[in-house]
Amino acid sequence: MLSIIIPASNEADWIGPCLEAVLASEGPVVGEIVVVANGCHDGTAAVAQGFAVRVEARGWRLVVLDLVEGGKLIALAAGDAAATGTRRVYLDADVVVSPGLMGQLDAVLQGEAAVYASGRLVISEARSWASRAYRRIYQQVPFMAEGVPGAGVFAVNAAGRARWDQWPAIMSDDTFVRLSFAPKERRLVEARYSWPIVEGFRNLVRVRRRQNAGVAEIRQRFPELLKNDDTRRLGRGEMMRMAVGDPLGFVVYVGVSLAVKVTGFMGKTEWRRGR
Repeated sequence: MLSIIIPASNEADWIGPCLEAVLASEGPVVGEIVVVANGCHDGTAAVAQGFAVRVEARGWRLVVLDLVEGGKLIALAAGDAAATGTRRVYLDADVVVSPGLMGQLDAVLQGEAAVYASGRLVISEARSWASRAYRRIYQQVPFMAEGVPGAGVFAVNAAGRARWDQWPAIMSDDTFVRLSFAPKERRLVEARYSWPIVEGFRNLVRVRRRQNAGVAEIRQRFPELLKNDDTRRLGRGEMMRMAVGDPLGFVVYVGVSLAVKVTGFMGKTEWRRGR
C-alpha cells in the first residue's frame, strides 16, 4: 500500500486542491491519505475530512489528525505512526501533483532495495514581479534542473524509510532524507508536480535564508551525509548565459543571494508562508 502523508499547518485554502489532485491519480494505486493538521487556527482539518466520502469511494483510506502542537517534524512523525503502507510519499499541502505521479512513484518503490523517488518539479507561476523574475533563473540552476531535488514531494520504500528512525529536529527534512540516499539510489519519474514559490523579494530572501540555514545545520549535525551530495555548482559560462538571456531575472536571483549573505542567518528561521 502507498501511504501519502501530508503535513498541513493553516493550509485550509490549499489542502483542497492538493487532495483533489491526489484523488485524480491514474492507475491501480491502492493507497491511504494521512493529513496531519498541526497547530492550525483555520479549517484545515475540516476541509480534509470533507474528502472522506470520495476517498472511501475510491477504495482508499483517509486519516485526518488534528494536532494542537505545530511543527512539520512533529507532523511527519505523527503521520508515520498513523500510516500503514510500506511505501511512503511525503507531500506538502500546497503542492499539486499530476495524475500520473502517484502511480509512477508506487511502481518505482517496488522491490527490496532502498529507493528514494520524486517527480519532475515545475515551479508554479508567481504573481509578484520579483518572484516571477527569480523563478525564471531558479528553475535553471542545477539543483532544480538536474537530479532528483524532491522539494515538496519525496517518496521512499520500506528499506528506504529504515535509513532513519525518528525524524530529527531539523529545518530541512527534505534535504536530510535526500542525502540519506546515494545518487544511484534516487529515482526520477517523468510525471510532474507543481511547487509554489513565495511572493515578493523580502519573502524570497527569508525563505532562501532558511534554506541555507537548513543545509548548514545538516552539514554540522550530519556530516556523514555529505558524501551523497552531488549538487553541481553553476559555472561561469552558465551564469554569463543567464545574465545575457534574462538580465532582470539574473539580477533578482543574485540580489536575493547577496541579501542573504549580508544578513547571514539573522532573524527567525521558522517556516511561514509568503503568499
